[in-house]
Amino acid sequence: MDLSDRPDSPGAAPRLRRARLAVVLLFLANALVYANLVPRFPEIRDSMGLSNTAMGAAIAAAPAGALLVGLSAGALGALVGSGRLAVLCGFGFAVVVPLLGLADRWWTLAGLLFLTGALDAVMDSAMNTHGLRVQRGYGRSILSGFHGVWSVGAVAGGLAGTAAAGLGVPLPAQTAAAGVVLALLAAAARPLLLPGSDDADHGPAPASAGADTGDGADTGTGGRAGSGLRTALPVLLLLGLVLVMASVVEDTPASWGAALLRDDYAAPAAAAGLAYVAFQGAMTVGRFTGDRVTDRYGPVAVARAGGLLVAVPVGLALLSGSGAAVVAAFALAGLGAATLFPAALHAAGSIPGVGSGHGVAVVSWLARVGFLAAPPLVGLVGDRVGLRAGVSVVVVAGVLVVLLARVLSPAPVRPGAGAPSA
Repeated sequence: MDLSDRPDSPGAAPRLRRARLAVVLLFLANALVYANLVPRFPEIRDSMGLSNTAMGAAIAAAPAGALLVGLSAGALGALVGSGRLAVLCGFGFAVVVPLLGLADRWWTLAGLLFLTGALDAVMDSAMNTHGLRVQRGYGRSILSGFHGVWSVGAVAGGLAGTAAAGLGVPLPAQTAAAGVVLALLAAAARPLLLPGSDDADHGPAPASAGADTGDGADTGTGGRAGSGLRTALPVLLLLGLVLVMASVVEDTPASWGAALLRDDYAAPAAAAGLAYVAFQGAMTVGRFTGDRVTDRYGPVAVARAGGLLVAVPVGLALLSGSGAAVVAAFALAGLGAATLFPAALHAAGSIPGVGSGHGVAVVSWLARVGFLAAPPLVGLVGDRVGLRAGVSVVVVAGVLVVLLARVLSPAPVRPGAGAPSA
């Protein structure tokens, strides 16, 4: 960071506000992509004459792409900068999404979804890394609010896709319009990004890190950075485990909430989706309020309270015979899980001697393992024992969050005198 980019320099506050808006636009674009497509999946399946198995295999190409490519985000960000990388992914989506509307073969659909997953993984890491950089400039927590924007964007994208399907809008027209929106969001974000290296304001590694000090560690390049990453790997794995647990909590009401209410609580079809709606709604509220709560009580205390809000209500509801209790419990779980992703990403991006992009890429990749593994795990236990027992993995995840919360204590964020107050 040159002197003109320091938080206490003239013009730094407006620059940080612009960069904050850029990250908001990037989170919004990322959220719109998949949510906009999901409501049209049944139509895509039927138009190609695919079986459910074939369609499921095509959809699985997205997480496969994310897992295969996601770890490269740190190195790519070190080459071009996290903000630029996120913008490039946004433009990539603007090309791939319209092509999805034109896909007419299984292999084309699967290949494009693979690219979608790969772009999503890289963009997710890059926009969070740039968001962490903006947060360091502010000197207080703002990352949770970005994730709140993502939640709103996902709901908006889902509603747009549902409305387009209900109005009979041709799929190619919808995806072309989505591509234009994504390109506009990426183009609008580009000039607002912070200049310079992602880790110029990260701070040097401590003296005990030895060879991990200096420019190589700061930029995330060279052998010294690799050594720092290896040294920090146990902490990153624990942070990744926290996000795996958060993934289990977030995925279960989406994948199995409706089935649980229908099969075990005899809920009508109109009410079967309430567990997911309650969870997502509460989590969105929690993300928009999570920054202030985290600043006041600290990420460790908030995570421990969040783990309890997940484990205790869901555990009690699963022991009850009330579908309403299940819905209420998942609402509380949404509040509890709201700050886990921002807190873990902040901690991963604040480890001395490790480039922010590399730390965020590692834990983000591990989180995707959780999203991939959670649905079949719940289904397997549900088939063998019962769906209530399968969904109880959420309780286990909440307890583990409580036990692992200490690892969320990040390196101190240095406030700047010129940082904006809002």
